[in-house]
This record gives sequence, C-alpha cells and structure tokens, in this order.
Amino acid sequence: MAESSQGPLAGCRFVEMAGIGPAPFAAMVLADLGAEGIRVESPRPGLTLGDPARDITRRGRAGVVVDVRQDAGRELVLDLVAQSHILIEGFRPGVMERLGLSPDACLARRPSLVYGRMTGWGQEGPWARTAGHDIDYIALAGVLAHIARRDQPPTPPLNLVGDYGGGAMLLLVGVLSALWHAERTGEGQVVDAAMVDGAALLMSLFHAMSATGLWREEAGVNLLDSGAPFYDAYRTSDGKWLAVGCIEPQFYSEWLRIAGLEADDLPAQYDVSAWPTLRERFAEVVATRTRDEWAALADGTDACIAPVLTMAEAPHHPHLAARGTFVEIDGVMQPAPAPRFSRTPAGEPGAVVASDAAALRGWGIDEARISTLAAEGVVG
Repeated sequence: MAESSQGPLAGCRFVEMAGIGPAPFAAMVLADLGAEGIRVESPRPGLTLGDPARDITRRGRAGVVVDVRQDAGRELVLDLVAQSHILIEGFRPGVMERLGLSPDACLARRPSLVYGRMTGWGQEGPWARTAGHDIDYIALAGVLAHIARRDQPPTPPLNLVGDYGGGAMLLLVGVLSALWHAERTGEGQVVDAAMVDGAALLMSLFHAMSATGLWREEAGVNLLDSGAPFYDAYRTSDGKWLAVGCIEPQFYSEWLRIAGLEADDLPAQYDVSAWPTLRERFAEVVATRTRDEWAALADGTDACIAPVLTMAEAPHHPHLAARGTFVEIDGVMQPAPAPRFSRTPAGEPGAVVASDAAALRGWGIDEARISTLAAEGVVG
C-alpha cells in the first residue's frame, strides 16, 4: 500500500529560472513527482508559446515575476535559493553570472545546493556561447543524419531528441544524482547538462551497431531507420497509418499470420537485397484495410503492429485510458506524470498557476517585504 500520495520528491524544493524548452519541462517533472517549486519570471519575457494558462509545462508550481537586475530582486532570489535543494536555469553561459546569481553566489547561500544548468552546447567549448536550437544540436551530435529515409533529407524528430531526451531528461538524471550526493555529504555542485552531449549519448546503441558492422552510414537502409520493411509505417485504406515493428522472427511470423501472408511466398525476413520486394508486398496488404480494422485484428496478439494515433486520438485508446496515461485538467488534455511509483505515487499533476507575488508567502517572505518589493517594481 502507498505510504504517500505526494510523490517520491515530497519535501524537496527547487527554484526555476523561467525560460522555454527543456528547463521548464524538467521543472514540470520535478513538480509532478512531488517537489515544491517556484518559477522566477522576468518582467521582460522573451519568446512565449501562446496562452501561459494553457502551457502545461508550467503546471504544478507557483510563479513570481522578479526583476533580478535590481539588487532587491537578486537578494530575493538568493533567499529562495537558501531554502531550496535544486536550482534550474536554461540561459546561455554567463547570463546567471551577470545577474549576480552565479553558482558561487548561490552555493554560498546553500552549500548543498544542486545547480542545474541546461544549455545546447554546454558551459565550455568553442560554441558554448553561440545560439542554436534542437535541430542544430542533434545535427552536430551525429543524430539528425540518421533520421531520414533513403535518398531523402533528414527529418527533424520534433524537438524530442535534443531538447527533451538529450536535454531535460539527462538534466533530471544529473540533478537527482547530485542531490543523492548532497544528501549524503552536504556538498552541492553544478550540473552541466548540454543537449549536444545528451543527444550523442542517446546514440550509444547505434555506435555499437556501427562498430560491429550492423549499421551503415547511409540513411534509410538499416534496421531501425525505415530501411527494414518490417520496421516502418504503412498507409491504410482510409489514408491513415499502421506501424509495423516485428523485428524478432516469432513476432514477424505473427504479423504474417494476421496479414494473411505465407512465409514460403516471400523472401526471407533478413534478406536485405529483397527488402524492396517485401516492402512492396506489405504496402499492398496494409492498403486493403482501414487503420482501425488492422488495430482490431492485432489486438491482444504479439504481431508488434499498432495504429499510428494523433495527439488528439491517443488519450482515447483503451490501453492508455485504462492506465490513465492522460488526464484532463481545467479543460486541457495532457500527459499524466510518469513513471509510476508503488510506494510514493505522484497523483494528479498540479494545475497551471498564474504568476503572483503572493506565492512568496509560502516561501517565508513576509507580507511587509512583499508589499515593499511590489511598490518598488521588483516583483509583480
């Protein structure tokens, strides 16, 4: 039986220096898992993505607008840091130093602080201070070149590989690892999470396959890059798509059974020279049924095929509905916290909370100081 409904990070506090992309996503996950956070926003915001009230990456923690260029604003943030276990920032190298919120300044207030830094190129190196986006980081890391069909240009995989997989997720691994160290020793440290490093790390399997002769440099001709006809998506009769991913022989046999195909009438599964023929046959067969007809045929089998669902469709799939993979909060459908914990479940994620100086009360800032800061334009 669960001992807590607050999540495994209940009792942990963090300060988030507001930005876009992977840093707020990482902060969202910390909040989902029970940590109490406060988002420090600038009175001079940069890029915004629509209505902040519907930005689910802001869910689960309070926010306050603070002008950290003023001494009183910087001192306020340092007071919040003194009560926190983790700080997360996603600015270019040198920005936090210019604001007077460097690692040294923050660690002086809380020596056990974990100072998480999220950048594209890292804190050091010739490109450290240059601009970039996900597509640039994964291009340089040797990832983007391999996400392409044969003789086609590389396809940006949304911004999942650099920003979120190689960025936010590895930032979380880093800060939680450093938090474990800090809890045992009292020693804080800086975590330098660079998207280019993380994206490179995610390619470990493919470096191994290349080293053993199982991966070619050319895109779209390999096992997992749409080269294999049994690991690809095919158009169904209603213009939708079916994902086929039956790599192992036993699963491949099950796919052939469901598709009404006989192995004796087809080339061998791993006869690479015959993959074009096999692909053509699969495309013909898949096109004879609708996506949902194929999904019904495959339900409960080991054929390793699945309907390709949109964001709007996914929450209504019976498996995801049964697991509660998505939740609706304030009229916004969104992914539920993950992963699951048997003893400290995270529960439903918190709502998106508007920025409000009143949030400082929960962090021990008294009413008189809040009023003074508001009157001076330091907080809003």
